[in-house]
This record gives sequence, structure tokens and C-alpha cells, in this order.
Amino acid sequence: MGESLFTGVCNALVTPFINGKVNYPLVDLLLRRQMDAGVSAIVIAGTTGESPTLSDDEKIELFHRCKQFVGNNCTIIAGTGTNSTEHAIALSIAAEHAGVDALLVVSPYYNKATPEGLYAHYLAIAHSVSLPIILYNVPTRTGVDIPVSVYQRLSRIPNIVGVKEASNDITKIARIQIACGPDFTVWTGNDDLIVPAIANGAKGVISVVSNVFPTETQAMCDAALSGNYDTASALQRHLLPCIDLLFCEVNPIPVKAAMQCIGYDCGECRLPLCRPTKEHLLQIQRFFA
Repeated sequence: MGESLFTGVCNALVTPFINGKVNYPLVDLLLRRQMDAGVSAIVIAGTTGESPTLSDDEKIELFHRCKQFVGNNCTIIAGTGTNSTEHAIALSIAAEHAGVDALLVVSPYYNKATPEGLYAHYLAIAHSVSLPIILYNVPTRTGVDIPVSVYQRLSRIPNIVGVKEASNDITKIARIQIACGPDFTVWTGNDDLIVPAIANGAKGVISVVSNVFPTETQAMCDAALSGNYDTASALQRHLLPCIDLLFCEVNPIPVKAAMQCIGYDCGECRLPLCRPTKEHLLQIQRFFA
């Protein structure tokens, strides 16, 4: 059985902006905060990092700077997925040259690829790089739920090592493992399902809530992975009101507002994402005050 790329918490890092540009000093501070909490890995330029509105140059600069900052102390995973296979390949090659440790590749959105198209898309990307690749299934955003049969085929590709499964189907985690075997790792992409996902065989989470509460999220994963489900479940329940607030509007609108409340002014989201409604902002401010 091969070793998982990471276990426990992988933070999906927000991208802080100032005057419309990436706030690199704050990126460093956020990276340090995650490492101090003991997270296993950090995704750069994922959904929470506003990948659709980051330029390629910004992404590549982030990949390089973040890996340079953390060195060998943390695994840096670059979000390089797009709905154009050619573009995703170019970004993945650039990320490899920037020195990252692995790639997170969301399935093509809007195109609504067939199962065969999904397989061909990921195969082409995997053949273009030598880095480990994590598939990313989030049908609420992409419009397509990757079938288990596609995972089974892709699991035979040596550098496709697992999936961030954000389909809300807890039974799918078990089905993936049955189909793909123990060397293909599943991580949940749903903060509200961390403990049940780990109980069902997931190795951890790629997390939004860890931006706000990295230590607590790490403690919850550690407890669940060690089989201490009483403690893990109590922490899951404790974090649930926060998780609900962080998804009261589309991610990362609420988490950026929450980060400002706890002392990390990450700026506003880039359009077409905007500020939260006054009602939601007040709820967030009250909770995180």
C-alpha cells in the first residue's frame, strides 16, 4: 500500500488582495499560520483562492513564492484545472517548473464532458507532468459528477494519486475505494462531512474552515484518523455553526469576510464575486467578533 500524499488537513488558502493586486506579505503570514497549526498541505489558487479570476502570471508567481516560503516544511499543491485541456496542461507544466509538490485539477466546468472526455482530459494532463495529481470533483460548480468508473480507469495512471471528492455523497467515498483500491486516496472537500468521511475511509480534508480555525480543524482530523470519534464528532459539531456561515453565500465570499473579522484583511473578492449581503455580513461579524 502506497503512502498518501498527505493525511489530515490540507488548507484551501484564500488569496489576499490589496489595491487589486495579490498581497504577498499577507500570503506569507497566512502560510505561516497554517504551518504553525500543523496542517499537512496547502492548496494555492484553488476555488477558495479565486482561481477563475487570477491571471496565469499571478498563479505561477503564487506557486513559486509559496513553495519557496514553506520549503520542505509543508506540501504545496497547485490548482491548475481549467475547462480547456490545453490550458490546464500549460498551467500544470508551469506549476511543476515553479517547484510545487502536487497538482489539484478540477474537472472541466461548463463544457459538461462525457465520461470518455473526462478520462481523456485527465490522461492528457497526467502525461504532461511527473507531479502527483489529485482529481477534484465538485459537481455543484462544474455541472458534472465524475463517475466512479472514470476514477477506476484513472487510478491506473501512476501519477494520479487520489481525489478531492466534494459531491456530498458520503457513500461514494466507499465506492471509490472499492473500485480503485488502497493506493488511490480519497479526501473530502466538504467541511461539514470531515468526520463521517474519515470514518468511511477518507484520509482527510481539503478545507475552507481551516482558514479561520486551522488548529481546531487539525485537531478534529487527528482525532478521527486515530479512531477517537467521540472527540472528533464533538469538534465537528462545535465547528458546524462556523461552517454553515462560511457557506451562507458562495465560497470564498464569507470566508474572506470572516478573515477580516479575526484580524487578517484579505481584501474583497474579485468580480463577479462581491461583498456578502448586509444581513450575512452582520451574522459573520457577530460570530467572529
